[in-house]
Amino acid sequence: MYTSCKANTEMSQCITSMFASSLPKVCRSNLTNGFLSNNCKQAVVGGREVRKQSLSLSMSSSGIRNQVETSPENKGTGLTYKDAGVDIDAGSEVVRRIAKMAPGIGGFGGLFPLGDSYLVAGTDGVGTKLKLAFETGIHDTIGIDLVAMSVNDIVTSGAKPLFFLDYFATSHLDVDLAEKVIKGIVNGCQQSDCALLGGETAEMPDFYANGEYDLSGFAVGIVKKDSVIDGKSIEVGDVLVGLPSSGVHSNGFSLVRRVLSQSGHSLNDSLPGSSATLGQALMAPTVIYVKQVLDIIGKGGVKGIAHITGGGFTDNIPRVFPKGLGALIYKDSWTVPPIFKWIQETGRIEDAEMSRTFNMGIGMVMVVKEEAALRIVAENEAARRIGEVVKGDRVSYR
Repeated sequence: MYTSCKANTEMSQCITSMFASSLPKVCRSNLTNGFLSNNCKQAVVGGREVRKQSLSLSMSSSGIRNQVETSPENKGTGLTYKDAGVDIDAGSEVVRRIAKMAPGIGGFGGLFPLGDSYLVAGTDGVGTKLKLAFETGIHDTIGIDLVAMSVNDIVTSGAKPLFFLDYFATSHLDVDLAEKVIKGIVNGCQQSDCALLGGETAEMPDFYANGEYDLSGFAVGIVKKDSVIDGKSIEVGDVLVGLPSSGVHSNGFSLVRRVLSQSGHSLNDSLPGSSATLGQALMAPTVIYVKQVLDIIGKGGVKGIAHITGGGFTDNIPRVFPKGLGALIYKDSWTVPPIFKWIQETGRIEDAEMSRTFNMGIGMVMVVKEEAALRIVAENEAARRIGEVVKGDRVSYR
């Protein structure tokens, strides 16, 4: 299969043929309508990053190279994603090299033509949020995160998710714990109205620490060729409408964990400005936007959609723009959740780093016509008009 890497460090493998080589192993099959038989897929996981201050953030139209413009007097000394072990520049270089071997990659999902439609595929994991699941003992929602990361990606093309496959790996299989994780995956599939078609449970002695496991997932959806959301019609003056996140979602946790470890705080400590503990706020499951977004698309006026994962606004919004266009974000147009304020203040993280690592409270951004923006905001109470399309090639803030 081809490998499709996002413009940030997160990498996603996309298929060129649904029925390419499979990986037979000990497979857990929840097969629907006989689509698969003992076929197991593996996914690749990845990461991201960011900085703090008032500044302009740039990205080339290719969606690969990032540039951060800062004023000399506004340089900080706080933590960065690279300090936490995630090097976005190295990830960009990987993307650049893969693009030479597999031209056309770089979208949120991979498109494969099938008659008058496209199959849209995406794959992902939940990164080091798993570490917090191990520490908090919260295992029944991490499966929601897993499903969300893939289905939210493919819905940006206007695709309706059809089915999902998961991969669960551990050194020693704890049946009760695995059941909790799979229940979360089932929940996520129900929220996105797709089938849990199958998956694999791999027990690999001595490979993982005791009580730990890893997850990856793979989703396939479908969209008519004449209904694909591809951003090609985006123009200056179009409106950016944001849908709220539940918190950190599933990106940036290497930096979160570094901040937490240096803060002296416990996951059981209260989060300032919230009734939740730090652990509860950080483990809030990723919002699955599928039904809401498909409903909005069905009413017209949507030109492009960006899933705000690692890379934040800085890396993800430009991925849907034609060359020569940028975004102006209205900084005070939505309420930033308390968890991000705690992360930034505790880690002394610069504004630019925050905006390039985290979603900052907006998990999905739609680029729409003016009349569509008015309708979406009126019909969706939590939706916010957060910016506009401008000339240029960067994301700037006002």
